[in-house]
Amino acid sequence: MGTNHSFRFTPLVIAISVVAGIVIGTFYAKHYGGNRLGIVNSSSNKLNALLRVIDDQYVDTVNMNDLVEKAMPQILAELDPHSMYIPAQKLEEVNSELEGSFSGVGIQFTIQEDTIHVNNVVAGGPAEKVGVMAGDRIVRVDDSLFVGKTLTNEKAMHTLKGPKGSQVKLSIKRATEKNLLDFVITRGDIPQNTIDAVYMLNEDYGYIQISKFGRTTHVELLNAIALLSHQNCKGLVIDLRENTGGYMEAAIRMVNEFLPQGKLIVYTQGRKYPRMEEYANGTGSCQNMPLVVLIDQGSASASEIFAGAIQDNDRGTIVGLRSFGKGLVQQPIDFSDGSAIRLTIARYYTPSGRCIQRPYENGKDSEYEMDWLTRYEHGEFFSKDSVKLDKSLTYYTSLGRPVYGGGGIMPDVFVPQDTTGVTSYLIEVGNKGLLRQYCFQYTDHNRARLSEFADEEALLDYLKKQNIMEQFVRFAAQKGVKRRNLLINKSRKLLEKNLYGNIIYNIQGIEPYIRYINQSDATVLKALEILEKGEAFPQAPEETVTNETENNEQERTAQVCGRIKNPAHDFHYASVC
Repeated sequence: MGTNHSFRFTPLVIAISVVAGIVIGTFYAKHYGGNRLGIVNSSSNKLNALLRVIDDQYVDTVNMNDLVEKAMPQILAELDPHSMYIPAQKLEEVNSELEGSFSGVGIQFTIQEDTIHVNNVVAGGPAEKVGVMAGDRIVRVDDSLFVGKTLTNEKAMHTLKGPKGSQVKLSIKRATEKNLLDFVITRGDIPQNTIDAVYMLNEDYGYIQISKFGRTTHVELLNAIALLSHQNCKGLVIDLRENTGGYMEAAIRMVNEFLPQGKLIVYTQGRKYPRMEEYANGTGSCQNMPLVVLIDQGSASASEIFAGAIQDNDRGTIVGLRSFGKGLVQQPIDFSDGSAIRLTIARYYTPSGRCIQRPYENGKDSEYEMDWLTRYEHGEFFSKDSVKLDKSLTYYTSLGRPVYGGGGIMPDVFVPQDTTGVTSYLIEVGNKGLLRQYCFQYTDHNRARLSEFADEEALLDYLKKQNIMEQFVRFAAQKGVKRRNLLINKSRKLLEKNLYGNIIYNIQGIEPYIRYINQSDATVLKALEILEKGEAFPQAPEETVTNETENNEQERTAQVCGRIKNPAHDFHYASVC
């Protein structure tokens, strides 16, 4: 009887066990499965099932790792233009651009005629310590030939960079030596500054050009401000043109230097991320200094956070062209294999409540990136009236000035690109890279003489006496660009600006080059004019919209919120490794 009695409860025990198993399994799936990074989290996922079927049944052998690597960017591209996948082999390179340093040999180079030419060596860097010099040509790396048409910037960077303390052997051809010179270089930390130029435009006003917002940018800014303060700087121009952004934290810290305590800098909000606000803490070193910020179609992300905070708080004047229009926030997520994704998790909003993200269609990144061409064709770079603003997304600054969301930051003072002197001849020699080629060859052949000059002004005086323009025209003719005297005379000033600028950069570096081109830069000159007239601080319009100003931020919060180089410029920066 006892045995039969126990059997009566067997179905109940089994049922309880099954339910318990389901509950426990569900618990572990929810609490642990979701934390494992990968394409899929469960066996029931269709994508996981598809990959398994391909692996098991496809007619040919498939490299599943390669398939996944190719699929990842496509999946993220369906979300938005800024969510992206970074393969393991490129992650360090991507991160090093913003981290302030990387490990390498310490040279600036360009590839000319299928060969690496050393433009400059980093002062105190590994290459300089062993005797590598500007003008050297790298022929072999670790006893293997390293020249030819397959040589690219990416390949050179990947080969010459490496872990700190590792060694690389370079065989170099030097013009003054008959035989190759061998150097064994121990790689080390190479600083990567994000502020390219700091100097006084005149006796009263300073200039700072920021190329990106990296880990060290705030400290670099403090050093720049201190340097200019010692020169009795009374006002400042911050140049963010072509600055594609970087770390939001860096932009917040930098804006804090200019805003009074309690002023809103930026806020972010997303589906899974509650609203987070950042305010100025009152410790800024330049809270009362007149300020002008320069932007253009290449200014994006963190640059727009900086410019938007200054504009919406009426702290300074924004000058230039409409900015790029990136208002999405990405979070880095690393995978165990060394790869990573940058996933959009929120939108950021300027203090007035506007999101400046321009419209996009999921999966159409190429169209999004080519928006600069649409702007160019519509004449936006040349006429303020051609800029299409969405008046339904009107917001107001603290003084009641209207600003607009939905497509970049419109400057307070519009400065069009100047196409005077642009001809088909200038465009042709620029597109073919002949200006850069000639300048490199001229620099290389005259390096010793050119290196004698202490600054760009002395070097420029010398260059103006060398008949470089005529030499270049002959060079271009040898390369297949016919001499066209009428067009050449029309473009003479721009051609000379390009030629002199590139040579100055090749010999003296980026800051002297920037000082030279800024002398005739219309946007910089307009900024200086604003400072000299005492007009850097915006004024309230005659009629303010008080009710909308007061309620603007709350009402607008829920709303969802390219670039082209001036054809007159053919400047370039060397790669660093």
